[in-house]
Amino acid sequence: MSAIPPPAARRKLSYAELLNFARDSFNTHRVRFILTSLGMVIGTASLILVTTIGLTGKQYIVSQIQAIGANMIYAEYQGGAPRITAVPPDPLTLDDLDAVRAQVPDVTYASPLVVLDERISVPGGREKDLRVLGVAPAYKQVRNLIVVAGRFFDEDDSTARNKVGVITEKLAQQLYGSQDAAIGQTVKLSGLPFTIIGTFREGVETFGQSEVQDNSMAIPYSVSRIFTPDNAVKQIFFSVSDPTLVEPATEQIKRVFQARHRPESLYDVSNLTQLVSVANRTADALTVVLLLIALVVLLVSGIGIMNIMLATVSARIREIGIRKALGATQREIRFQFLS
Repeated sequence: MSAIPPPAARRKLSYAELLNFARDSFNTHRVRFILTSLGMVIGTASLILVTTIGLTGKQYIVSQIQAIGANMIYAEYQGGAPRITAVPPDPLTLDDLDAVRAQVPDVTYASPLVVLDERISVPGGREKDLRVLGVAPAYKQVRNLIVVAGRFFDEDDSTARNKVGVITEKLAQQLYGSQDAAIGQTVKLSGLPFTIIGTFREGVETFGQSEVQDNSMAIPYSVSRIFTPDNAVKQIFFSVSDPTLVEPATEQIKRVFQARHRPESLYDVSNLTQLVSVANRTADALTVVLLLIALVVLLVSGIGIMNIMLATVSARIREIGIRKALGATQREIRFQFLS
């Protein structure tokens, strides 16, 4: 009578049999195995892809907003509360900018903005509308402008009141055919010749929704005062050293304006922090929607796999019965299901 093999030997034998069964089943039903693997790959890949798209899209949206000026704060006079007695306007002035620079230490750059409209003669005997922006040299840093050709005017140009300016790259292309060809050209504003010393563009395309238009030309604020009757400004731009300082600096700037002007005067002091928050929430919501779609794809793939497994079990009912009759355990039969 032969000796009964020890349990360890039987277990090794069962594993070997299972591997043989799996190999034989694969050779017999290759299409079924390929479809099962494809369902698993599609379900897993869809989750990974959707998560990657959501996170990448969120980062892209935030980076686009930050390119406009993540550290930027902008202020504008909005008028005053209605009064029975007429009172003169109470706009922002350059003195307000100086007061903020003195009282809010977190402000690193500041620039006033004066917007003027002009009609100029262009090559070919035509005329074109031009938007003139009177700004400080720091406007380049505050708005994250990119100088495409030439240079932006500096403090020396502003102090000396040099009649120089920079135009948008699109305007340079329209008027002179290229960025380099625009450098050194002369544009007359109210009869005064201004030399173009550079071309620029915004850090991110705003599609004309900011103060910078396609037909814009920036000149030193000190020179723009020639064309304005007083020292009122349309807007004042500020920039702080760190994005975490934007909110407290915004509140401090509001208090400075309220202390310097009439109580009923209204000023809008805003930043892009809220816009970044809204963009983050929108991106998160889109990511959740995409994940739900991916889960549906994974569920469909799982149902397909379960159908294939059910077909596998149905095809082996006789075989499983024989193995149980010969003493196979539940654990061994489960492994056979998975094979």
